[in-house]
Amino acid sequence: MTATTSVLFTVEAFAEPGLLPRLLQPFAKRDLVPDHLLARREGERLRVQLGMTAMPEEAVPLVAGNLGQVVGVTLVRTTRSEARKAA
Repeated sequence: MTATTSVLFTVEAFAEPGLLPRLLQPFAKRDLVPDHLLARREGERLRVQLGMTAMPEEAVPLVAGNLGQVVGVTLVRTTRSEARKAA
């Protein structure tokens, strides 16, 4: 059984062309697709939320670390809720 968790990544970065596809790459390389993505420009900055309702627990710190390495990213915040077991 694999433990999963509901997770929301909040990313703050400089608003630059190509940023959004770069933020999806850490998910794609693990065959994961976020359940939702919300991006809002705030002047020269961009705030992006990427969420999954059932992300493998072991992938959370890996994705968070990769998001923090994306060029232009200044902050990554991870919020988790209710871990559960999946078959």
